[in-house]
Amino acid sequence: MLLKNLREEIDATLARDPAARSRLEVVLCYPGFHALVWHRLAHLLWERGWLLAGRFVSHIGRMLTGIEIHPGARIGKRVFIDHGMGVVIGETAEVGDDVTLYQGVTLGGTSLTRGAKRHPTIGDGVIVSSGAQVLGPFRVGDEARIGAQAVVLSEVPDSATMVGIPARPVGRRSAPTEPKPEFQPYAVCGDIPDPIARALSGLLDEVTSLRTRVAQLERESTQHPPARDPGPVEQSSLRLVSASAGNGKDND
Repeated sequence: MLLKNLREEIDATLARDPAARSRLEVVLCYPGFHALVWHRLAHLLWERGWLLAGRFVSHIGRMLTGIEIHPGARIGKRVFIDHGMGVVIGETAEVGDDVTLYQGVTLGGTSLTRGAKRHPTIGDGVIVSSGAQVLGPFRVGDEARIGAQAVVLSEVPDSATMVGIPARPVGRRSAPTEPKPEFQPYAVCGDIPDPIARALSGLLDEVTSLRTRVAQLERESTQHPPARDPGPVEQSSLRLVSASAGNGKDND
């Protein structure tokens, strides 16, 4: 069973990395594959209750690959860790099948409660891009995409694309009836909007609305000019005229 899983992981690497030219190259030169081999052994020891031995084997794997996977973490089939330096996967993390993790990814916990679920559960077919942080005991849905440097702090729906700090869903979600999306290196797809362009577009819309309102007010003021209150000089002149008119009537 273990050898079958390793063979599937080699094939997954060949399928998702065009730089890989042969199975032998993957076995000898890919630290992501080496980290998974060390983790399978460490997890086996951990499951049998040999906790210190599991941690020690995991530590050796970390020193050799730069990838830290706690022996208690559960890793699915055909997982591909590309480049991998700086990847951290916590004790209660669960990673599904056909998942791709890039360098600098952290599947971390935000709780100090010993024995509780503290780390995320990653669904099948998820891509987590470089530098992304997924922090907390929630689920990332199947086929989700996590953009580079995103910080995910809450549940992610199936097929969602998450970007930003904190991460928010963007782009179009695939309908359940649509075919399974193709693999997207670094979770880059064409339907992710540029956040700066989106902000500028919103500002332009607001300016256009304000200009329309100002033009409307100008037209209304031209058609119906407001009554103007007489100034102090005009008021004094009107009083003098009224007084003169009154005196003239008295003389008559």
